[in-house]
Amino acid sequence: MNETQAPQIERMHGMFLTMLLIRAFDEYAGQARRDGKLRGSVHEYIGEEAIATGVCANLLPTDYISSYHRGHGHCIAKGADPVAMMKELYGKAGGVCGGKGGSMHVADFSLGILGANGVVADGVTIAVGAAQAVKLRGENRVVVAFFGDGALNRGPLLEALNWARVFDLPVVFVCEDNTWSDKTRTSSVTGGSGILARAAAFGIPGETIDGNDLLAVDAAARRFINDARAGRGPLFLHAKTYRWRGHLALDKGLYRDPAEVASHTADDPIARTAAWLISQGVVAAALEADRREVTARINAAVAEAEAAPWPDMKTLFEDVQDAGAPTWR
Repeated sequence: MNETQAPQIERMHGMFLTMLLIRAFDEYAGQARRDGKLRGSVHEYIGEEAIATGVCANLLPTDYISSYHRGHGHCIAKGADPVAMMKELYGKAGGVCGGKGGSMHVADFSLGILGANGVVADGVTIAVGAAQAVKLRGENRVVVAFFGDGALNRGPLLEALNWARVFDLPVVFVCEDNTWSDKTRTSSVTGGSGILARAAAFGIPGETIDGNDLLAVDAAARRFINDARAGRGPLFLHAKTYRWRGHLALDKGLYRDPAEVASHTADDPIARTAAWLISQGVVAAALEADRREVTARINAAVAEAEAAPWPDMKTLFEDVQDAGAPTWR
């Protein structure tokens, strides 16, 4: 390792830790849902960690992101507190949304996290609305809209692409293409010449990258985000990846060929990043220590969430839009 390499290695090592944290969080969340410890839906992000990590590493704290139902990774990568997120999944007081939102609605406006969204493609329209506000106010902010390939054929996405282009908004659309829309292979229900053609139809420049290659994601995200900040948006990043688990934590994924799953799990973005770090002189023992540290953090977050109190009943009447301003009696 020489002095010119050190900053990049340090950067990659930091992102490696973020990916470990995302995976450990979702490994616990998925298993906890299967064990009946959590209620509601849990959509695991396992196998896709490099995308959220590489993109959010290039954002400023004041920038915005919107997410979707598979959103834990985006929120952690943007700086959300895993303890507060775990409390949210448990529905406890101290959760990022006061225990009201659960897995699919994690949001933290103080960090620019506009929220996950259970309605496919609707998070994208929220991002475009935020980007419109940014432009009207003349702010130095970029908005990133994360969505899965299952959103490609939804009306809100097409409306959002059109609106973003018409008004030249500072937004980067990030399609996390894991090839499956719930239990349907996306290609089997998608007309046209491919994912980038959706963006090209609206005059939005795009690029396809290997979403499991952290270096590639980092480099492409840096270019796209810098361009959007300089007024050259909107832009469309197509990141090819694969979700290791079923659509939901309770989905066994029996509709997929086991050989297909095995081939993709062998292409682990975390393992690939670890191999790169080792090739640059980082000792394997240090990376194993990172894994133990992250496991301890998640275990501590779980313990704190399980011990946390339930929200006070009067909070049912908080954060509710109502002209009568109801009060707890």
